[in-house]
Amino acid sequence: MTKNKSGRHQGFLGTLNLIKDLREKKFDKSFTFNSSARYMMITKMAGIIDRYQYPLFQKKNQNIIETAKNFINKYLGQDVNSDSEIFIDEKKINDAKNKFKITSDKLHIVLGVGGSGPTKRVDAEKFIKFMDLINEVKNCIFYLAAGSNFIEQQIVDKIFNSAHKNNCITLNKMNIVDTLPIIKNCHLAVCNDSSFSHISAALGIKTLVLMTDTPLLYGSYSSRMTTILPEGLKDVTHDTLGKDKINPEEIYIKVKKILNL
Repeated sequence: MTKNKSGRHQGFLGTLNLIKDLREKKFDKSFTFNSSARYMMITKMAGIIDRYQYPLFQKKNQNIIETAKNFINKYLGQDVNSDSEIFIDEKKINDAKNKFKITSDKLHIVLGVGGSGPTKRVDAEKFIKFMDLINEVKNCIFYLAAGSNFIEQQIVDKIFNSAHKNNCITLNKMNIVDTLPIIKNCHLAVCNDSSFSHISAALGIKTLVLMTDTPLLYGSYSSRMTTILPEGLKDVTHDTLGKDKINPEEIYIKVKKILNL
């Protein structure tokens, strides 16, 4: 059962609705991946007998990956790998490869240029500088991944209308499901801390994550992820505000190392 996002489960009345909805389902067990006393109360009042939950009031400095893994191991006896995976039908992968002419003589790179807020979106000029550098080593095709809102469309347009226009393909107007086989065919992804960094890594693509304003863990939980930090910093978190200190040359150096160029 998924918590309703339309408002039915929001606020005080929403809490009562959630209790009612859970009670109607007659669940035997609940597993709450949250330290909130609110959820403890909800599951108890819903009549669920066997209730398992994170320790209460311990959210601060909680490692979201290790806490979840330990929780699952403790109560379900399973060791979970934090390398999430998205599986794509092989035919769809081949169809995308043929449609977009994805060949080994060129380097195919996803650029996740969007982000959930302005402090997470590295400026288009920094992506363009990286494109300049890497394109000198090998001919590249860049797949511009972002949202379709006005702000992110501006970022996509600025990159697309640069000197790299003829080797850019925009994905931001596509259904996200349709982008998956395309991304799966790429050699590498360079992304802001955004949905596409998680998607690329889950598709098995080596992914550089530009960490500017969120905890380092958000871009390093997968073995396929490599973080790029603002120059001069060894850690990032909320309110680091480091997007202006991301160095395109560092991205370039790490890409060369990862791909053995």
